Amino acid sequence: MAELELADWRRQVTELYARVRAARESDPRAAHDDWRETRDRLFRGHTETPLEDQTGFAGLAYQAYDPSFAWHADVDTDVERDRFPVATSGGGQMDFVRFGRVDLPLGSLDVFWLDAYGGGIFLPFRDATAGRTTYGGGRYLLDTVKGADLGRHADGGLILDFNFAYHPSCHYSPHWSCPLAPPGNQLDTAVTVGELRYTPPDHD
Repeated sequence: MAELELADWRRQVTELYARVRAARESDPRAAHDDWRETRDRLFRGHTETPLEDQTGFAGLAYQAYDPSFAWHADVDTDVERDRFPVATSGGGQMDFVRFGRVDLPLGSLDVFWLDAYGGGIFLPFRDATAGRTTYGGGRYLLDTVKGADLGRHADGGLILDFNFAYHPSCHYSPHWSCPLAPPGNQLDTAVTVGELRYTPPDHD
């Protein structure tokens, strides 16, 4: 059943991020290698892969790990808790609540809470690589309802390691509808780490 297969996909992603959180502080490159290898395995062999066609899939493309793109970020919660109808790739909208903002050397980003059953932290971004070496709609860093959770540091706040930035499912197939980075999550700088744009293999 599709529901059980999707639950299994999310279970494996959740287990992956638990390993990443456990290993990242002491050996971030090993954590990043595990993240890449596990994602490739899931995309290649799982029934709930976002890929339309797994034939010839040789792996996703990533930039090498760069520790200068990782921060422990305090969340400024002194913001208007605005309800945002975030646009999706399918032309619809999805409701989020902005509950905070993080200030990084890259720029500032809104932090959202999914306004639905269970909820979850959502942090998308679109940077100067979008439409060039990465998906034009942006990438995700955190989506905790789906298991993508890098954790928090001892003083509170969030661990934001952009080496773990990844593309939403709609990047791989138009059959998926995904929330896109809103205006408050667009950076002028280039985030030159994380997942790169996917090009399907040529079967001709």
